[in-house]
Formats: sequence, structure tokens, C-alpha cells
Amino acid sequence: MSQKPIIIAGAGIGGLSLAITLQKLQIPCLVIESVSELKPLGVGINLQPNAVRELYEMGIGEEQLDKVGVKTQEWALVGRNGLEIYAEPRGLAAGYKWPQYSVHRGELQMLLHDTFVNRGGADALILGYKVVSYTNHADGVSVVAESKDGDVREFDGSLVVGADGLHSKIRAQMYPDQPEPHWSGAIMWRGVTKGKTLRTDASFIGLGYHDHRMVVYPISQPDENGLSVMNWIAEVTVDTKDGLPSGDWNRKVALEDFLHHFEGWNFEWLDVPAMLKGAGDIYEYPMIDRDPVPTWVDGRAVLMGDAAHVMYPVGSNGASQAIVDARELGAAFIAHGIGTDAINAFDEKLCKPISALVLRNRGSGPFGLLREVEDRCGGEFTDINEVMTQQEMDDFMHNYKSAAGFAMEALNNAPSIIAAETVV
Repeated sequence: MSQKPIIIAGAGIGGLSLAITLQKLQIPCLVIESVSELKPLGVGINLQPNAVRELYEMGIGEEQLDKVGVKTQEWALVGRNGLEIYAEPRGLAAGYKWPQYSVHRGELQMLLHDTFVNRGGADALILGYKVVSYTNHADGVSVVAESKDGDVREFDGSLVVGADGLHSKIRAQMYPDQPEPHWSGAIMWRGVTKGKTLRTDASFIGLGYHDHRMVVYPISQPDENGLSVMNWIAEVTVDTKDGLPSGDWNRKVALEDFLHHFEGWNFEWLDVPAMLKGAGDIYEYPMIDRDPVPTWVDGRAVLMGDAAHVMYPVGSNGASQAIVDARELGAAFIAHGIGTDAINAFDEKLCKPISALVLRNRGSGPFGLLREVEDRCGGEFTDINEVMTQQEMDDFMHNYKSAAGFAMEALNNAPSIIAAETVV
């Protein structure tokens, strides 16, 4: 085994999942992260059962995940009229061997960080430096990393893994002429509000139209007053003729900037304006992805997670796929050794199907059911079964889950990506 470490650019969910995987496989790694201090930032995300399975097999179990989120019991779509369009059980309630989790993204990241450090990884984590370039060599790779104050360091490794997200420097070097991120025209406002859970104790609910909707779900256990932290996303789609707006995206905004879009969204079971008014900090994001690329590999450099396949957050796939990427890379190292054969095998297995998933999510992913209902009846109905049959809706959802890698029967019967106690 090469003594040079695998260099991981980025300590997000994907990068840390890979670091923990390599640690368990006894493969040296070095994680380089641009922020000088990791903090539990962000709001809610969902982890599909295929990703939760991998976390369990990494030694991160139910008790730990319950501290950063809740087991999702139901996924439901509701029309703007407040009537149910579609609902299905999720995770254990659906018959999966593993739960689905709705978690706080930042707290999950800190859980992964603490796991890696507590297992002896502190010396393999360098904070405050961003990997800005790499150079391939016959027997390894060197990377240049810079701090915010201009300090420059160089590191040598066997491979470099770009887990550095949407604005990946590794990807930018591979594809210097890549276009700007692709914007759907959707603007999202995200926040959290303390409130009562809806429907089941842990329902994920999409409400409204395909281009004007709310998503709401709990990401904490109820407190002593029976209130949970409810994660919400408010979304509208605007004209894209002028292209992606410039300015400070991922920025804190005032409620008044967007509340008018959801005035009158009052239902017996949810008062949307009141929920929005109960939030603390609110952040604005564009819904963006990047056009797929033909390969994630350049010599001894490989992309994973959002650096490889950032996708619209409509199917709860982004973080889940990053975790699966980490495990698939680990499996490739077991099968092919620490070198280019492994990362090329990883690329061959995942690049094409996950690129297809990126494009599928542009079609609204599972929220495409809302679009179908609008096309058929303008969103106005009293009985959804007069608009779409249950079989049509079930088939739509099954096809999406299959594409995203978490169709229940296939996942339940699939062997582990990495067998227990494997080392390289």
C-alpha cells in the first residue's frame, strides 16, 4: 500500500464520509478544509435509506443520528387547495431495512467530524486552507492550498479527491471552460421554526404548485413543550431571461422580501404565514446545478459529491449520494488498489447514471407529480383519483427511487458496498 495519503479537498458531508471510510480501511488520508473552524451551519436535509445504511456500516448508529434528526415516516404532496395528492410511508415504515432521516445538515457534519477526530484523525485534518490546484505525477499528485491571508502550502499524495462542492477548484481545473451554474429560475428561502409536527410525527410535506411551493418537515425530537424544530423551504420560480442573478446568494434576508408570495396560505392543519413569521434567520438561495461532465477523473484526481454532481434539492439526493460516493470509492480501492485503476472504476460505475439523475432532478424530481396534476387539471381538484390513478403515481415514484438508488426491494437485497471489517 502506498504510504502517500489520499488527499481529500473539503470536509463537508462527502469528504468526511470518505475520510471515515478510509480510516476504517486503514488507508492514509489527509483532509484539507478551507474554513478555519467547523461550525454546525445550515438547515435541514434528508438522508435516504441507502445513505443511512452506509452511515450505520461506518459505525455511526441510530442513537447518534437520533440526536441530529428524526426518522422520516411519511412523504406527502398536498395541493394548493390543501387536499392530498399523494402520500407514502418512508424508511422503516415503508419496509426498508434502514430508516430515512431528516437531519440538521450542520449537526450531521459535526457528527462526522467528531467521529473522524475521535477515531484518531485529528492530525489528518488541516483547517483554514483551500485546495486551489493539483499537479499529476507518475507516482502521485501534489496539491497547492492557500489560506485566506495568502499563506501557500504544498502537499503530496497518492491521489486527490475533489470533495470541495459547487465551486470546486479541482473541477474548475479539470474543466476550465465549464459554463456557469445552471439556474432553474427557482428562488428558495430557507429557515426553521419551532412548531407542532404535521400529519405523522415525522412527515415530509410538499405543498402547492410545482413552481410555487412549500416544503416542511421536522429535524428534531419534540421538546418538553411538544415542539419540534420544523425545517421549511419556500420556493417560487421567476423569469430566467436575464440569467442567474449576481450578488450575494446564500445570504440572510428579511421575511418581508418574500412573505407576500405566501399570503393566504392558511389551512386548518398549517398556517404558512405564521410559520414563516416564527423563524429566526432566513437565507435565500438560487436552485442551481451544473451541467454533467463526461468524466470525473483527470489522471490522479477524482471528483465526488457536489463537486461531481451538484443537483437540484428536489429528491433528497445530494447528501445521500455524497455518502454513497465515499463508500463506492472505498470499495474501488479495495478492488483495485490505491491508484488510477480504482478511481477510473468508480467513474465508470457512477458518472453516467448519476449525471442522468442530475438531469432528472431538473424535471422537478418527485415533485414532478405536482406538475403533472397542474397539466391535467390546473391544480384544481376535489378527488385526485379523478385526475391521476394511484398506479400512475406509484409508478412515477418507483421510477424516481430506482434512478436515485433507493428502490426498496433492490436496496434491501443488495450486498454491502464494503464488507464489514475489511481493510486494505
